[in-house]
Amino acid sequence: MAKVKYDCSKCPGYCCSYPRISVTKKDVRRLADHFGITEAAAWKKFIRRYVVEDGEDKGEIEYILKHRKDHIYATICQFFDQDERRCTIYEARPSVCREYPDGKICGYYNFLKFERKHQDDKEFIPSA
Repeated sequence: MAKVKYDCSKCPGYCCSYPRISVTKKDVRRLADHFGITEAAAWKKFIRRYVVEDGEDKGEIEYILKHRKDHIYATICQFFDQDERRCTIYEARPSVCREYPDGKICGYYNFLKFERKHQDDKEFIPSA
């Protein structure tokens, strides 16, 4: 496997702010096990139903993680620690999170690294 050219620990969680973080039945089962609750309880507590509004998949049903307000991005995954800027369920995270960014580079990380260098600020976070 090729070496990745990004470091998630130096990012403020941009991918966790994506409005649609899709989950599968297996993901919900993993969350239920992680929290020691039933799958039904996990569906109710962590997941919301979303109807795709446009594009090729218009009208299809998707199940996504619930969000909450965030001080950097408008909203962020409910499992994201906003002080530490880290996932609180890393071991139980959904498949889509495990696969992201699906390659050895992350465009946002490259952008962030460039901006931090040119702003001469190792903590710089572009405002939304």
